[in-house]
Amino acid sequence: MVRGPRAPIRRASLSFFHHHGHGHDEHRESGGPTASRNFYLRCLAAAALLLLGVLTACLVQVHAGEAAVITRFGNPTRVLLEPGLAWRAPAPLEATIPVDLRLHTTSTGLEDVGTRDGLRVIMQAYIAWRVPADPEHIKRFLRAVQNQPDEAALQIQTFVGSALQTTASGFDMASLVNTDAGKVQLDAFERHLRATVEPQLLDAYGVEISQIGLQRLTLPAAVLGATVDRMRAERETIAAQRTAEGNRMAAEISSNADRDAHIKLAEAGVQAAGIEAQARVDAAKIYGLAYAGNPQLYTMLRSLDTLSTMINANTRIILRTDAAPFNALVDGPAAAAQAMTVGKGKK
Repeated sequence: MVRGPRAPIRRASLSFFHHHGHGHDEHRESGGPTASRNFYLRCLAAAALLLLGVLTACLVQVHAGEAAVITRFGNPTRVLLEPGLAWRAPAPLEATIPVDLRLHTTSTGLEDVGTRDGLRVIMQAYIAWRVPADPEHIKRFLRAVQNQPDEAALQIQTFVGSALQTTASGFDMASLVNTDAGKVQLDAFERHLRATVEPQLLDAYGVEISQIGLQRLTLPAAVLGATVDRMRAERETIAAQRTAEGNRMAAEISSNADRDAHIKLAEAGVQAAGIEAQARVDAAKIYGLAYAGNPQLYTMLRSLDTLSTMINANTRIILRTDAAPFNALVDGPAAAAQAMTVGKGKK
């Protein structure tokens, strides 16, 4: 009773599943070639993309003003200098490191250094450097910076700072800081610094120096006061020396002037004596001519000359007026000349 009705249902179910499965198989058989073709196309596209990616990873672009260094497991093997595209093995076999060949400028920062005379000075130096476009120098540069070109500036800064310490120990403070420009030796300091740094940077880093010099020079606060006092003392010493030199030159000039004045006075005295002697000679000649021409006139003139030498405004003389030469004042020139003539005749 129970089993009878279930038989038709089971047969219907089997018939349904059989019909449905048969249709699915027919559909799968009809879509098989298309699916395979799509699968192959997808694989081919993936392979092409993979190949393109590999080829792109193998391309190296070299820019102008830089070099591309090909490293194999971190060791530089090739240096590409010509701008353009080049090939390399894909990573991790080979890698590319760009190296900038343009001019770089690096500053050391403020360095507290000691001079030869035991004083402290604060310096700051600058250095203009570049990596030469030479494969050997470029490889040496990469080895020195351990394949990290960006670290080169820091290492060169430290290197030049140490060179400042060494160079400053060969100079006195007065040759670096001085009010007398003739004693300052900054040019010699920069030349010595370059001679110290240049060969070592070239040997160790493969770097060439274009220019190096002092960017800043100052004194620590502890040294500034002592330096100012020393400079003041030097200026006072120089002022005292120049004052003494000026006094010496003034005394020399004054002495020379006095000597020249004495010489001039002596020469003038000699000339005056000569002129006076010549005047006396001329006067004697004139007197002789006057006596020969008019003895009375000569006698009177000589009497007046005698009076002019004996008497001045404050002289008081009491003498006989009838005696020569005063009789000329009373008797007149003729009587005085006659009296003198008579007197000479008596003698």
